[in-house]
Amino acid sequence: MNEGKKYDKEKFKDLIHYIVYKCKDKEIGRTVLYKLLYFSDFNYYELYEISMTGMKYYHKQNGPIPDTIKFNEAIEELNAEGRIQEKKTKIINYNKYIYNPLKEPKTNFNNKEINVIEENILKLSNMSSRKISAYSHGDKPWRLSDDQEEINYEAVFYRNENYSVRDYGEEY
Repeated sequence: MNEGKKYDKEKFKDLIHYIVYKCKDKEIGRTVLYKLLYFSDFNYYELYEISMTGMKYYHKQNGPIPDTIKFNEAIEELNAEGRIQEKKTKIINYNKYIYNPLKEPKTNFNNKEINVIEENILKLSNMSSRKISAYSHGDKPWRLSDDQEEINYEAVFYRNENYSVRDYGEEY
């Protein structure tokens, strides 16, 4: 469902590191990070018809999330490389994860990719995990998928004006 792009682990790791670095003053948690990754990839797809990272995202109760095996692998590697730190805190019946940058990111993002990422950070990074989850539930790709199902990138072309990032002009 991610036509045209093979998963690029290094690019995905760079995206995580970049977002964590840019949100360093916000104590970014896992839910917010998941949604910033999702909207970066899906908004980029809507604009340029290719995913930025090739990551697969899945429909979960709290909104879209990346492939958890690949996400956890990327986080472990970023921790081991000294690029970010993942802090885990036990809160009653669940674990809370907070991400902090340990160094400035070195990325190979082009200007189009940086613009999409920065727009998402600006628009969404101040939302609480509850608010960003609720917001993600309104996005057409998530709405058109079933629980546990992979979310189809092509569904971005059915977004309403509150979520669409592309100027369709006369096409729309």
